[in-house]
Amino acid sequence: MPNTQELQYTGFDRIPVENLNPLISRQMVWGERAMLARIVLRKGAAVPEHNHENEQITYIVEGALRFTLGDGRVLTVSAGQVLVIPSNLPHSAVALEDTLDLDIFAPPRADWIAGTDAYLRR
Repeated sequence: MPNTQELQYTGFDRIPVENLNPLISRQMVWGERAMLARIVLRKGAAVPEHNHENEQITYIVEGALRFTLGDGRVLTVSAGQVLVIPSNLPHSAVALEDTLDLDIFAPPRADWIAGTDAYLRR
């Protein structure tokens, strides 16, 4: 969906699915100051370690992700649980089972919008 300061109203069934690799797909919508991403990760999908200036709030709708954080913590976030990742904290994740994840970013992820997020496209 285009970045706009105007009201947006839609359903995920109308937002294009972006297949990043065989195990990860996503849909995104964003405004001027925040982004919502619906991410599907198949069991075994790995998100390599990375960091970003954006604050991230992750809500697991179904399944479970094991996060490894740059400060040495390892956390399993399961359905119904929320993880808030502060700006610039390195992190990685592995899907322990098929997972549906909603991520909120503030500000929106410019690299995702531009498609320059090569770390997810392997």
